[in-house]
Amino acid sequence: MESISIDIIILLFSVSLIAGVIDTIAGGGGLLTIPTLLYIGISPSIALATNKLQGTIGTLTSSLYFIKNKLIDINEIKWMIMLSFIGSAIGTLVIIEIDSSFLKQIIPFLLIIIGIYFLLSPKIGDIDKVKRISIITYSFTFAFIIGFYDGFFGPATGSFFVISIVFFLGSNLSKATAQAKILNFVSNISSLIFFILYGEIYWLIGLIMSLGQIIGALIGSRLIVKNGSKIIKPLIVLVSFGVSIKLLLDT
Repeated sequence: MESISIDIIILLFSVSLIAGVIDTIAGGGGLLTIPTLLYIGISPSIALATNKLQGTIGTLTSSLYFIKNKLIDINEIKWMIMLSFIGSAIGTLVIIEIDSSFLKQIIPFLLIIIGIYFLLSPKIGDIDKVKRISIITYSFTFAFIIGFYDGFFGPATGSFFVISIVFFLGSNLSKATAQAKILNFVSNISSLIFFILYGEIYWLIGLIMSLGQIIGALIGSRLIVKNGSKIIKPLIVLVSFGVSIKLLLDT
């Protein structure tokens, strides 16, 4: 794009700020940012690459905030980080060769299940519970699979990380959301590397949106630290159903 008007700058900044808040708390902000990028006339492939840039900055911001506030022990989740990165790298390489549109028919139903699960389990994630599987097992299965999904398709990756960490590792919602944000950042940066190498990014637009993401991520992070599961649960339910409806309408 040769030039960007002030109204487009305001639109991109505002949408990415709101998406940053939603992404930090529940995931799914891409449902706002990608359609906005398409609306201003960017091709789908470049929109995905540019969106990955601003999304990476947002997840980095919230990750650093959670680390600073000691909601995350990096050493504890090092295997999860490694396998999420590898999974996303493989998923991104695969998406270059294979059409991912078939996932639009499957993912909505998985997200509906997640939404119903949180809706009907009001006390889920309030406190830490006993692990169903070890962190190593989780890393080589769910961290890798969800990382692959993020590189391959992407919508609501954060929700998938949160629900799997809560259910299989027994973490409370605040801790699970913080850990999910680290894993989401890692999968984002892995995918972004390949987008930079093989695709095209509108850097100016990506950086404008990154500024909005930084502010939104800080707001969302503070809300999580202050309110915990009181704000996470409702947003996960809303995002799960919202993403499902959007994907079903698209198909």
